[in-house]
Amino acid sequence: MDSDIHSFLSHVVQLEIRIRKAINTQMHGNFSSIFKGSGLEFSDLRQYHYGDDVRHIDWNTTAKGHGTFVKLFKEEKEQTVFFLLDVSASQQVGRNSQSKLKTLKEVAGVLSFSAMQEASHLGFCGFSDKNEKFMPPAIGKKHAYRVITELFKMDPESSGTDLKAALGFTLQVLKRRSLIFVLSDFIDENYYDLLRAMSQMHDLVVIQVLDKQEIKLPSLGIIPIFDPERKRTTWVNTSSKFFKNLQKEQGTQKAEELKKLCKQLQADYISIRAGEDFVPTLVKLFTVRK
Repeated sequence: MDSDIHSFLSHVVQLEIRIRKAINTQMHGNFSSIFKGSGLEFSDLRQYHYGDDVRHIDWNTTAKGHGTFVKLFKEEKEQTVFFLLDVSASQQVGRNSQSKLKTLKEVAGVLSFSAMQEASHLGFCGFSDKNEKFMPPAIGKKHAYRVITELFKMDPESSGTDLKAALGFTLQVLKRRSLIFVLSDFIDENYYDLLRAMSQMHDLVVIQVLDKQEIKLPSLGIIPIFDPERKRTTWVNTSSKFFKNLQKEQGTQKAEELKKLCKQLQADYISIRAGEDFVPTLVKLFTVRK
């Protein structure tokens, strides 16, 4: 296992170097601001001076009768970066060397490594229809390498998906504004409201990973299709017009619907195909966020 982790880390580092070089070339600078805190946090109180912004008056302290006090703020230097990672059985779709789960782990690994370089607080939750692995955000390279290692090692116990519960859990545990990457195929129902709530409280990036076969299956006649989440085999006629229309509706249209929702929520959205080179897509994401 150690050699496998070492190989994964080496691969992640090489991908990150490619992204960093591409961004530095395109943007004439570095991408550190993407992983830096973007807001202000409360620092201290001091007595009100003529000319101070009245919107910063702390009325609770002022009401105690010892004078008028204003809040002082300092810029947040560090960002909390959190990964919500779908590891349900549907992520096993695709050839083993190019499964959605492998791609999800690689994308999360690369982004984790980038965040670590910028001294961000880093954490993640891998979910199926339950929390498979949770690591609360913490700072430091030792912790970051543990996050990347645990991401790689994750082998889910359950096969189902409950994206709604995973989003709800993340909203409960992350109290301060964070940069949250949600990586999933988003093949689930009833999660839009919680995605909306997350976009209001946090800086949200949606990364949809799909397999080419899910979007367009070739005409193979009547074949058995195994549903890994329900553990059930169904025979379908892949050559029929009905099946092709149904697949198009469930695949392409659902993805477009999610993309449209993210635009409404002012959340970043990218789509990645399992097994394909995702570096150009991540470069585009970083450029847009800059």
